[in-house]
Amino acid sequence: MPKPELPEEMDYAMPGQKMFYRAYAGPRSEHIAAYLIMKRILDILLSLFGLLVTLPVFLVVALLIKLEDPKGKVFFRQTRIGKDERPFEMYKFRSMVANAEDLKKELLAFNEVSGAMFKMKNDPRITRIGKFLRKTSIDELPQLWNVLIGNMSLVGPRPPLPDEVAQYTEYHKQRLTVTPGCTGFWQVSARNSVGFDEMVQLDLAYIQHRSIMLDLKLILLTGLRMFYSKDAY
Repeated sequence: MPKPELPEEMDYAMPGQKMFYRAYAGPRSEHIAAYLIMKRILDILLSLFGLLVTLPVFLVVALLIKLEDPKGKVFFRQTRIGKDERPFEMYKFRSMVANAEDLKKELLAFNEVSGAMFKMKNDPRITRIGKFLRKTSIDELPQLWNVLIGNMSLVGPRPPLPDEVAQYTEYHKQRLTVTPGCTGFWQVSARNSVGFDEMVQLDLAYIQHRSIMLDLKLILLTGLRMFYSKDAY
C-alpha cells in the first residue's frame, strides 16, 4: 500500500507509529476558542459564496439526474454522526440507484476498504451520471448547505454512518470530538487508497495540528484535486 503524501510535520502520524492523539492537547488549547470562532466565520462566508457560485452547476446536475432516472430524487439525504456523536442529515447529489441502501447489505462481502466503513470501486449501484459526479466530487456540493447551517465544517473528519460508529473503539471516537467536514488530510492525500485505521490517524493528526492556515491550504488542495483525483469512487 503506497504511503500518502503528507506534509513533513505530519509524517509520524502514519501506520507503524500508532500515535494516540488526544484532542486539544498541549499549548494549542488556549487558542482553540479563537480558532473555532474564526473557523465558523470562514465556513459561513465560503459556503454561502460556494452555493451562490455553483447554483448553475446545481441546476445542470439536477437536470442530468432526472434525465437518467425521472422517478428518482435529485438529492440524497442520509443520517450521519457528527460532533459528540450527534446524528444529523447530510445531503449529496444522488449518484446511485434509488434503492441503493437496500442493496448495500448484499454487497458487504465485496467491501474493498478495511475497518468500519464501506467502499467498493466498481459499485453496481452507481448510475452513469453518478460515476462522473463521484469522480469529480461534484456529488458533495450540497454539503455546502450542511456547512452553512452548522452541522458540518469545510474542513474536518468525514462524518461516518451510524452502523460504522457502532464498530468504533474509544480510540476511533476521538475523530468525533470535532465538527465533521467536507474535506481533510485523507481527501487531499490518500482518500480511498488507505484503510480505515490510516484514515483515523490522518483525522487525529488534523485535530492535533488544525489552524486557519492549514484549513485554507486543505480547501485549496481539495479544489485542485477535484478534477484529477485517481482515487475517488
